[in-house]
Amino acid sequence: MATVRTTPTALTVRLTRGEKLAGFTGDLDVPLHAVREVEVVDEPLREAHGLRSPGLALPGVRKIGTWRRRGERSFVSVRKEQPAVRIRLSGARYDVLLIGTDDAAADAAAIRAALSPAG
Repeated sequence: MATVRTTPTALTVRLTRGEKLAGFTGDLDVPLHAVREVEVVDEPLREAHGLRSPGLALPGVRKIGTWRRRGERSFVSVRKEQPAVRIRLSGARYDVLLIGTDDAAADAAAIRAALSPAG
């Protein structure tokens, strides 16, 4: 399962070995200033839209990889019955990160706290 962490300057998504292989990518590091919006998604399998390229999709079970559609490139790592954090970005490799975590609400709150001026 991927983990989402923040530092004072970056958002980091650490992927498991299997996620790296299925998604054809490594861990993701994004400058915090690129984060535009953070929200919790209760049914993230429905939220990966467009063409998968590259990645893995097991319909109704698991999605890992890059999804592309006009004007948007998303990195997705979600599974059935697990909430996710959707992070909208600007000026980064991806426009959206959709990452499944066991406590998406706490992860979203931690990202928002890191973004706040007092964070």
